[in-house]
Parts: sequence; structure tokens; C-alpha cells
Amino acid sequence: MSVVFKSKISKLLDRAEDPSETLEYSYQKQMELLQNVKKGVADVVTAKKRLQLQSQKMEQQVVKLDTQARQALSAGRDDLARVALERKQFTQTELQSLDGQVVELETQQQQLIEKEQRLRVKLEQFRTKKEVIKAQYSAAEAQVKISEAATGVGEEMADIGLAMQRAQDKTENMRARAGAMEELEEAGAFDDNLTLGSGKDDIDRELAKLTTGTEVDSELERMKAELGAGSGADAPALGAGGDDINKEEKPA
Repeated sequence: MSVVFKSKISKLLDRAEDPSETLEYSYQKQMELLQNVKKGVADVVTAKKRLQLQSQKMEQQVVKLDTQARQALSAGRDDLARVALERKQFTQTELQSLDGQVVELETQQQQLIEKEQRLRVKLEQFRTKKEVIKAQYSAAEAQVKISEAATGVGEEMADIGLAMQRAQDKTENMRARAGAMEELEEAGAFDDNLTLGSGKDDIDRELAKLTTGTEVDSELERMKAELGAGSGADAPALGAGGDDINKEEKPA
């Protein structure tokens, strides 16, 4: 699980990593290191100066104690002269220790200065190389984008290709619908004489025509039969009957 998790994190970091930003970050870290080395040199020099000032005071103290011992001897005070010489001896011992510390600090100072110089040279070389790598990366990135745009394999070009494909599909659908409408119009599916909302199709209209023709033929045959019957003996009766009806309609 740890290996899988680390591999996933590494993959995500690889995607998010920008070489230019990484180089700049590394350069800033090296600059901070150089500043720390300079600060270390300054601290060493400061400590050395303090020891040198303390050493100068001790040297003055040694001279002073020597003078006091001589004055005590001149005055016949051997005891005071002994005390002064003891202090002188102790101060000289401390002075030797301080001189050794000063020498050690000078050595450290020289080492730090040499390291600072080497680090400065490396940092300058890194800065030059960093700019070259950044320029190469920018050129390669631009070349990749141009190639992706030319070949259409980039994400942006893929989105453009999908949008174009959708536009073509919509265009084809509209053309197909327009053709279908023209075909239906030529077939009479949109006849202006039809009543909108009648709900009748072609079969209903044909059946209606057949029904109407049959009724007309039946009516015609019936009328012929009536006329044929009226031309015989029943014709006057129809007239007389008419007179009776007219008479009945007159008032008495």
C-alpha cells in the first residue's frame, strides 16, 4: 500500500511539476545557503574581534601587574610583589589561551571564506545553466504545443474537434429533416384543403370517398325508379292528390 500510494503521489507531482519553477526554487535555496555562509563568516570575524580586544586588555593587565610587582619590591613588600606576580602569571596563561582561540577562529574564518567563494562560483554556474534549461524547456514546450495544434492531438484541439463534429452532426440532421419535409410535401401529406386538427389520414379520406360514391349511386337509382313509376297510371293520382292537399289548405 505504501508503494502504491507513493507511486500515485509521484505521478501527481510529476504532472504538477514545472521545471522552470523547480529550478528557480533550487536557485533560491542555494542563494539562502550562500547568505548563511556569509553570515557565518561575519559571526566568526565578530567573535575573533572580541577575543582580540580581550587579549589586548590582558596584555595591558600583564604590563600593569609587572609594574606593580617591581614597585612592591622597591618598597620592600615581597608579599605584594608575589601576589602581583601570581596574577601576572595567571593572566599570561589566559592570554595564551585567548591567542590560541583567535588563531582557531582565523582558521575557521579562512575556511568559510574559501567555501563561500566556491559556493558563489557554483551558484553562478547553476544560474547560467538554469537559464539555459529554462529557455530549452520553453522552446520544447512551444514546439509540443505547435505540433499538437498541427496534428490535432492536444486537449484543446480535441475539444475543438468534438465541437466541429457536433456541428456537422447537427447540420446533417437538419439537412435530413429538410429532405423529409420536401418528400412529404410532394406526397401531399401537407394538403392545404385538409382541415387542421381533423385527425384523418390517407386511408380515412379514401374510405370517405368510397362511401360518398356509393350513397350517390343508390340515390340516383332510387330517383330513376320513382320517375319510372310516375310515368304510369299513378302519375295523375299524384296530381290529384296535390289538388286535394291544396284544397285542404284553403279555408272553408
